[in-house]
Amino acid sequence: MKTVCEWCSSENVEHISGSVYWELPDGTRAIEISETPTFSCPDCSMIYQSEAIVKEIEDQLFLIDCKKIDKVITFENLMEIPRLLKRNYFDFS
Repeated sequence: MKTVCEWCSSENVEHISGSVYWELPDGTRAIEISETPTFSCPDCSMIYQSEAIVKEIEDQLFLIDCKKIDKVITFENLMEIPRLLKRNYFDFS
């Protein structure tokens, strides 16, 4: 299945990796998550993460001890941090 841009519906979307900046669930600080799977659309100049990646990051940050995260972490390293709970029991979607 071909990926289309979520903003302009172009089929010219490229899969890249990039940095995103995320506020921790407790609101104490923000971190940089490098090498995050990202889409780039040259037609409308949008650079964005899929809803699935956003949910994966939010769930992981909600389920780990965020005090152990430095200011910068790679996406892969973030996802490897052991969770305190098996899943997000507050996600009713």
